[in-house]
Amino acid sequence: MKNNMKKLVLATTMLAFVGGEALAASDVTWNVSLWGKRRAFTEHVEKLSELVSQKTNGKFKIKISYGGLSKNRENLDGISIGAFEMAQFCAGYHRDKNPTITVLELPFLGVSTLEEEIKVARAVYKHPAVIKDLARWNAKLLMTSPMPQYNVAGVGKAPKTLADYQGMRIRATGGLGKAFKTIGATPTSVTATEAYNALESGVVDAVAFAQHAHLAFRTIDVAKWWTTNLNPGTVNCPVVANIDSYNALSPEYKQALDSSIEPSIAWYLENYNNLLAKWDTILKEKGIEKITYTDDEIAAFRAKAADPVRDAWLADMKKKGIPGQELYDLVKATLGK
Repeated sequence: MKNNMKKLVLATTMLAFVGGEALAASDVTWNVSLWGKRRAFTEHVEKLSELVSQKTNGKFKIKISYGGLSKNRENLDGISIGAFEMAQFCAGYHRDKNPTITVLELPFLGVSTLEEEIKVARAVYKHPAVIKDLARWNAKLLMTSPMPQYNVAGVGKAPKTLADYQGMRIRATGGLGKAFKTIGATPTSVTATEAYNALESGVVDAVAFAQHAHLAFRTIDVAKWWTTNLNPGTVNCPVVANIDSYNALSPEYKQALDSSIEPSIAWYLENYNNLLAKWDTILKEKGIEKITYTDDEIAAFRAKAADPVRDAWLADMKKKGIPGQELYDLVKATLGK
């Protein structure tokens, strides 16, 4: 009887072990919801997919969809219900869904490089209030999508001074939209995929984008002028994973994913910097007039936008019970390092 019991326990243990090994080695496919088309803005996700597949001999696949799974304004909703396992979104598309990370979209924060953008985003993403905020959508922050300071491409009369923005209809989301509003412009929040048609049809007079987006969404094909140094700020666009899907990964697959983030960001930086190096040539080829503002004009814009927009944001965060001042101070302290 005792021998039979020992054999039963041994068999059960071996079965559990084999089953666990089979589970760890089973194929996993994650669907990723992006939008538009492959471009500098999505290269880190493309690289992540490539590296994870290599590290798991193709058993863990990250399948990327450009618009086939969800609209870009609804990616967080899709993550929350597990419609797909990973997605990219921009905070300015839905500020109420992700109020904590909108601190990174405040104008004139003082971020100068893509590397600085990565550092401040990572610092903010690790803050408990931010983790809790995104957890409402069952979302785990994986990595940021660093972009340079936005500048404006437009049609019609080129804005040589701040006064020329009075009455201009400009595509600018989040804190950038609020910044342009302080100099008399009328911001609209059309999505990136809608920007070309909006500019071509006259719905807007100008579009505020980073360089890659002006290329990818062809606004530069319509525009007649480009601001070289307005640099009011940028948009924060994280890549997130569904928390349940992430937690369900085997240790092997989780390690493959986590260890691929740094090299994916490095690839993104290399690729984006190559684009920036070609930007002046692209403008020249397309016959785009470059508008460069004086230091006094930039200082005047900063004076109108930076403190007022920040103070309004802080007041709004306080009403929501969010430690806005703490998040803002974290950004400034990180830049100070």
